[in-house]
Amino acid sequence: MNLLFIGDIFGSAGRGIVSELFASIQRDHSIDLAIANCENAAGGFGVTPQIADDLFHLGIDVLTGGNHIWDKRDIYDYMGRTPRLLRPANYPEGLPGRGVCIAEARNGAAVAVMNLQGRTYMTPIDCPFRTADTLLAGLPASVKVRFVDFHAEVTSEKVAMGWHLDGRVSAVVGTHTHIPTADARVLAGGTAYQTDCGMTGPYDSVIGVEKQIVLQKFLTGQPVRMEAARTGVELHAVVVTVDENTGRSTAIRRLALTHGGVTVSH
Repeated sequence: MNLLFIGDIFGSAGRGIVSELFASIQRDHSIDLAIANCENAAGGFGVTPQIADDLFHLGIDVLTGGNHIWDKRDIYDYMGRTPRLLRPANYPEGLPGRGVCIAEARNGAAVAVMNLQGRTYMTPIDCPFRTADTLLAGLPASVKVRFVDFHAEVTSEKVAMGWHLDGRVSAVVGTHTHIPTADARVLAGGTAYQTDCGMTGPYDSVIGVEKQIVLQKFLTGQPVRMEAARTGVELHAVVVTVDENTGRSTAIRRLALTHGGVTVSH
């Protein structure tokens, strides 16, 4: 079976290219389950109920989040009643939403999708490694296919999570930095891995934000109002091929597309 994961959807530009290309990607790559990180979908900061609904209506099965999932207050109630919209599982207990869900793929297989957040240079929340262990212990043994979106800042923490979960999950794919890494591979235990999937959004920018605004901040040290860029739009994703009987991955392929479905070549 094939799992699709779309990296951080950033602003209206990111939503637009997903809307344009999702159906063809799903068809051309025989996708059984589609997952996307949506924490930057609303102008680069958070997601709204309407945007989440729009992404679900496209055919995306599960949406994951990160530190910006909390930016829009009106998502709290929605997240609490929509189990397919995840937030990192290692935030403290009592917050809205969940960090894991089990979805049914188009081929009938059950797929556990988990969302975790790193701690290095980020909010000092609960340990993602121990939280991952707890989540896995709570899954039914019959659910063999398991996908993890690890939303973290530093490469070392992400690589460590890949090795920590190798052989226990089908895939660990990183998000948050908005820069795709060139290390997609299947680890020794059968876990597909990539340090960061990259952003789906405007690359004529500084990680999604208008260049001149960010340059002003670096040059002056003064606070600025961040605005999402709109040009140089690319869709970055991975397709993971998994043996649903064992949960082991056999391949991971990077996708990088521009409008019209043209493959990006940097």
